[in-house]
Amino acid sequence: MRAVILAAGLGLRLQLPPEQQFPKCLLRFDGITLLERHLRALRAAGVTDIVLALGFEPQQVQAELARIDWQPLPEIVINPRYDLGSVLTVHTVADALTRGGDVLLMDADVLYDEALIRTLVAGPSTNRLLLDRGFEAGDEPVKLCVRSGVPVELRKQLAVDLSYDTIGESIGFFRFRQETAQRLAQIVARYVDEGRSNMPHEEAVRDLLLEGQHAFEVADVTGTPWIEIDFPNDVQRAADQILPRLTFAHGVLR
Repeated sequence: MRAVILAAGLGLRLQLPPEQQFPKCLLRFDGITLLERHLRALRAAGVTDIVLALGFEPQQVQAELARIDWQPLPEIVINPRYDLGSVLTVHTVADALTRGGDVLLMDADVLYDEALIRTLVAGPSTNRLLLDRGFEAGDEPVKLCVRSGVPVELRKQLAVDLSYDTIGESIGFFRFRQETAQRLAQIVARYVDEGRSNMPHEEAVRDLLLEGQHAFEVADVTGTPWIEIDFPNDVQRAADQILPRLTFAHGVLR
């Protein structure tokens, strides 16, 4: 199993002055970066084949890897046009998606309990989505809608007449079987060829789901602490509300 961590973005919505901007995976909580937390959570779950998709200030991420002396060193792939959408970043890691085995595709800007990773990687080869029913309504969350156990939508904005029996927020962590990851790479390549590199990668995942050619499990992780960090208030919420609830930190009890 291979984990691909998307960490290319600039994080403009954190509203830092230009001279203070840095990759969001280097945000620190209890003195430990999100990057190190990802790496430790994955290793605790038995995943050591890791690809980092970088873009903005990749040398800062590389310096952090050297500082923590992480081994084995993750493979690094750089998207020089990180200012475009995350579809292009996923396209830059097409080789990691298509070289075989199950693939985890993960956003880097998430603080979370390790239970999410354990749920994601559990069991034999599969396609799996994580759903949190306890989300806050609004335009920002990427909603995952399920009908009779089948994902029927993955988007921030939902059609008024959409039929579903379960709705929650997508965690932003996906597991794909080998053939599913290869199909996702083809869809992403089509986006790039058609001039849609500025799209979020969730749109390509949505297309994959709606094709209906690959069955997906939906794991309900409601109640497990996590937060995606996009805005300044998310940083404060992560420190005040999520960090104290984490039951594990890097494979050891807090």
